[in-house]
Amino acid sequence: MQRLLQALLISMLISIQALGQTDPLPSWNEGPVKQSIIQFVTAVTTPGNDFVPPADRIATFDNDGTLWAEKPLIQGLFAIFRVHRMVAQNPALKNQQPYKAVIEKDKEYFEKAGLKEVIHLVNLTHAGMTATAFAAEVQLFFNTVKHPTLKTSLYQAIYKPQVELLNYLRTNGFKTFICSGGTVDFMRVVSDTLYGIPPEQVIGTELKYRYIDSAGVNDIMRLPGLTTFNDKQEKPVNIQYHIGKRPILACGNEGGAGDVYMLRFSQGNPYKSLQLIVNHDDAAREFEYSEKDNKSLNMAKQYNWQVISMKNDWKTIFP
Repeated sequence: MQRLLQALLISMLISIQALGQTDPLPSWNEGPVKQSIIQFVTAVTTPGNDFVPPADRIATFDNDGTLWAEKPLIQGLFAIFRVHRMVAQNPALKNQQPYKAVIEKDKEYFEKAGLKEVIHLVNLTHAGMTATAFAAEVQLFFNTVKHPTLKTSLYQAIYKPQVELLNYLRTNGFKTFICSGGTVDFMRVVSDTLYGIPPEQVIGTELKYRYIDSAGVNDIMRLPGLTTFNDKQEKPVNIQYHIGKRPILACGNEGGAGDVYMLRFSQGNPYKSLQLIVNHDDAAREFEYSEKDNKSLNMAKQYNWQVISMKNDWKTIFP
């Protein structure tokens, strides 16, 4: 509870700070990227050639590496958390794979087994319970686990400049959405607390469900198996399913080229649009990593997207 209240306080302070200053993005350094954001928002909200009606002011943001740190993946930490909880309840599991590999921190096992075994681990740790029970597990995880690299509460692993940007957009009539590869129910537990984005405005990877109304249970049961893996080309597809409109602003990050098609989908909007991509180039304050083929940054150059340099464009990174 203490950490949840801390997270709420952080979000409130960021919002109040932004409202109390003439600069809507105080954690952003002055430069072309910040200028392009403010010019874009001014253009689409001012009557004239580029004006966009409020109903069409849709903004979509990736989550991992775009709104919060992704080294390591926070949902991966949750899977580890769940394994330890499950083994505590049933000690025999510690001798079975993939539980054994998680307990023994055997990275080589997953490297050899590949994506199929990772998905299997997700099914084991995320399914087989009701939606209510899963949400309680996620809340417990955020309230008790610290980020292993940053050494802070997980609530503090969010990017302060991005929270300011979300607030700035909403102040100007935008509807903000998360569109991430993370599972939708995992993010929905904390999206409002962290970012001011309500659960119904979160798009993500989805597990199979079944409604149960028997034996004292009236809930959604989470089943093994995915109905959609919300990454790469699936992001525009799921935006169409859930929103039915192209975003006029889309923001992702380089690292796995998972967001480039969401940005391209946004760029096809008949309205004026803006595409942003976060570049993890600050080893001192966060992490420094890139794609082997440089696909995201190459596409940013090809299609004239704005590249956010963590090192140069953000005065501060974390709250």
